[in-house]
Amino acid sequence: MQVEEAIYSRRSIRRYSPRDVPDELVLKLIDAARQAPSSKNSQPWEFIIVRDQEVKEKLAQLAPYGRFIAQAPVVVAVVTDPEKSRFHMVDGALAVHNLTLAAWALGLGTCWIGTMDREKAKEILEIPEGKHLLTVLPIGYPAERPQPKPRRPLEQITYLEKYGRKLPEHHG
Repeated sequence: MQVEEAIYSRRSIRRYSPRDVPDELVLKLIDAARQAPSSKNSQPWEFIIVRDQEVKEKLAQLAPYGRFIAQAPVVVAVVTDPEKSRFHMVDGALAVHNLTLAAWALGLGTCWIGTMDREKAKEILEIPEGKHLLTVLPIGYPAERPQPKPRRPLEQITYLEKYGRKLPEHHG
């Protein structure tokens, strides 16, 4: 799958097949994540691979909109280090985006879990004080194919030279 195809077709997946995701694929996703750009090449990210069902269920209980975490064959927790980069959250988000696109290109689905009790999740995952739990990503083979969500037209979000200055017709 080409990058452009992955960008336009990727969807957040919340239902997963029970089929196992091999370690080699999980490591391939993390390898793609670590290729992301970062401020001053700080690479402030670390990754925790979670397969233990009990741990996945505990994490799912901490995410009000992420109860489906427990049904994913594997979960990757993304940890960033504020000591390594002032922009650790942006750097981490870039790594996560690489991971999600790589997953989709390899036939896997995932979903960014944004709302969860991070402090309790850090305890469960034994993440040291001072490190930031950016997100947990359930990963698996999709058991659903969500339809694309509408996107705002370019004309509503793109300006020329200054904010609010509309693009002329047929601008290229």
